[in-house]
Amino acid sequence: MLPWTALGLALSLRLALAQSGAERGPPASAPQGDLLFLLDSSASVSHYEFSRVREFLGQLAAPLPLGPGALRVSLVHVSSQPHTEFPFSQHSSGAAVQDAIRAAAQLMGDTNTGLALAYAREQLFAEAAGARPGVPKVLVWVTDGGSSDPVGPPMQELKDLGVTVFIVSTGRGNLLELSDAASAPAGKHLHFVDVDDLHIIAQELRGSIMDAMRPQQLRASEVTSSGFRLVWPPLLTADSGYYVLELAPSAKPGTARRQQLPGNATGWAWAGLDPDTDYDVALVPESNVHLVRPQHLRVRTLPEEAGPERIVISHARPRSLRVSWAPAVGPAAALGYHVQFGPLRGGAAQRVEVPAGHNSTTLQGLAPGTAYLVTVTAAFRSGRERALSAKACTPDGERSRAPRPSLPPGAGGRGP
Repeated sequence: MLPWTALGLALSLRLALAQSGAERGPPASAPQGDLLFLLDSSASVSHYEFSRVREFLGQLAAPLPLGPGALRVSLVHVSSQPHTEFPFSQHSSGAAVQDAIRAAAQLMGDTNTGLALAYAREQLFAEAAGARPGVPKVLVWVTDGGSSDPVGPPMQELKDLGVTVFIVSTGRGNLLELSDAASAPAGKHLHFVDVDDLHIIAQELRGSIMDAMRPQQLRASEVTSSGFRLVWPPLLTADSGYYVLELAPSAKPGTARRQQLPGNATGWAWAGLDPDTDYDVALVPESNVHLVRPQHLRVRTLPEEAGPERIVISHARPRSLRVSWAPAVGPAAALGYHVQFGPLRGGAAQRVEVPAGHNSTTLQGLAPGTAYLVTVTAAFRSGRERALSAKACTPDGERSRAPRPSLPPGAGGRGP
């Protein structure tokens, strides 16, 4: 009877483990996270463009491993007022999400993207609104490039929550503004593509989304020339232990910086780092409850982004002047420049775009005898900017001459 008893115990143990695994859901290697599609549903988008973008989002979501313990998807319309087409908890398969996206109707109205972003933060991504704590969060915003309200502040609030932001522009967006809105580096998170060619980026974008949602892994985001943000899944709780985060240049391992964080932390931002440098990061969970292995990562900061230097004002005329500058130098080349100018004593500021490879422009339509503040800003692929300002003055214009009074005949000659 003993062999049968041992066999029965082994089978019971295996069954219990299988049931426990089923209750936990997908294995630890499966991606987990919340993916929000932000769809421009306003009147600025034609019905044809809306249908093409809608089809693209459906194709993007269909192959994803969706489920309650894996990825979840939600869709929010951008219009005069934001509208949730379906929340994260509604669909649990790629096919169901694809069908729901295809059924979405265009709302028309204004393009209040900033309002929709604030709505997403408060109603979908906040833990108080039912968001899953500790799982990666990704926003994919598909836009024709314009917005009726400011996008920067609410987008930054989402990124401060740890949301990774991908932007797909159908070609009419402002490069500098969209680069600033997307997660850094912008070259990985911002796509410009014609609405009929969206399928070209589908596989690459889907892969980037999956990379952003890999659980049980320490990863870096918002990488710049002077810092980066680290995020990780919840490995501990506030009561079960704490983390020790270590950072050191790969070439100088003896100069490590350390930061202790509570057990419920899932992210930390390092700043004040050297540009174009490899850093080794170690996340060490400390717990007396259970053993959790340390995680390691190597991150390279971006090359230094040097701004313009030595602004020179020349060819000053009463209503125009020329602005030149030493171009931004260094490993990170500028994507372009913009020159902003306005009267020092107050008045509307104007802006001129200058493409990469050029380092001068002529400012037109100025007022004679006026002092101006001129600011030259270099924009980089990371979304960051570097600026330099100078004062310029236009000379006084020619004073208008009063017409001479007409003289009677013979009065113009010399007297005797």
